Amino acid sequence: MNPLTQNQPKAIVVGGSLGGLFAANMLVRNGWNVEIFERTPEALAGRGAGIVTHPELFEALAAAGVVVDDRIGVQVNTRVTLSRDGAAVSEREMPQTLTAWGKIYDLLGRAFTGAYRTGATVTAVESHAGHAVVTLQDGSTHRAEMVIAADGFRSGIREQLLPSVSLEYAGYIAWRGLVDEAQISSATHAAIFDKFAFCLPPHEQILGYPVAGDGNSIEPGQRRYNFVWYRATREEDELPNLLTDGTGKYWANGIPPGVIRPDVLADMEGAATDFLAPQFAEIVAKTAQPLFQPIFDLTVPRMAFGRIALLGDAAFVARPHCGMGVTKAAGDAMAIARALAGHTSVSAALEAYSAERVQVGQAVVEHARHLGAYMQAQLKSEQDRAMAERYRTPEAVMRETAVSRRF
Repeated sequence: MNPLTQNQPKAIVVGGSLGGLFAANMLVRNGWNVEIFERTPEALAGRGAGIVTHPELFEALAAAGVVVDDRIGVQVNTRVTLSRDGAAVSEREMPQTLTAWGKIYDLLGRAFTGAYRTGATVTAVESHAGHAVVTLQDGSTHRAEMVIAADGFRSGIREQLLPSVSLEYAGYIAWRGLVDEAQISSATHAAIFDKFAFCLPPHEQILGYPVAGDGNSIEPGQRRYNFVWYRATREEDELPNLLTDGTGKYWANGIPPGVIRPDVLADMEGAATDFLAPQFAEIVAKTAQPLFQPIFDLTVPRMAFGRIALLGDAAFVARPHCGMGVTKAAGDAMAIARALAGHTSVSAALEAYSAERVQVGQAVVEHARHLGAYMQAQLKSEQDRAMAERYRTPEAVMRETAVSRRF
């Protein structure tokens, strides 16, 4: 037996979202006592964002003890690009399974047998020769053999360990939303619901695909349609305006969907009518609670700090175009498990993990930058925009967006 598992060492995972749950489940299955500290007051269930699956994601689910069957998501076979008038201008066969954040969270949460603490905000971490220490906002300290920081793209632990590393705004945002299948008109349903669909008007890009519905149902009629709409947004004035609610409060770290101003939503819906294919304009208009996220890049030079490791978006943040965010975090979790199994020292294992996954994270970020080059060019010179447009054919976008590949 590996010496690390003889006395059931303890690991603290900071962050109870998907990356943290992947790591926690794998560690429990490898003999660790695991405690998750999640800063939100309640469990994160209920999020509905769509997720594009990749083979590595299924490997990670199996390693986490999750049995995967056809109920994991919605299968689509075709990709299609629509023109401004809604006609199909390009189509190709590309079978893929689309799932939802809530579905994966539910599966991982049910599999986890360790302790999951909500309302536990971590304020500091320390790595010592024989242990690590986590300090919570309430002043309590917690000791473990290892700490995994899976606390997201605005990771407080990363900020402590790498204070010079910061998010880089890419020059555009992504509007997101979900519409219940039953609310979609028959014409729009026939055109796009069972497809991975795109529309590429000048300066814009939107895509959509079906995902599980309420209660993670994938039964026809009970599913949802998920969209992601990229829009160029100036950092100096447009973005702050979008991040300011009706009371004048500026939400620098992201505005909650429920307080986005009505005029912002009205402008967004008007733009959908003006620029998008009518099928997508309908999807946008029927979204009950749209939300948006500024798009960032983030890279780190290392992911291990003694007995502390960064995982997922706490380390590398890639633009959504390659659909690798959850899969990348899952791959990080598998790499940590492998490294721990191959080393007798936690710090040596985490150094090996870092050496492997820094290269992977950098490659994913660079690939996502390539896929997002057109949107980033929209706030640059006319020459830059024209250059980017040359490479944004429907065929290229459908071939490259969110496709399965190894990094």
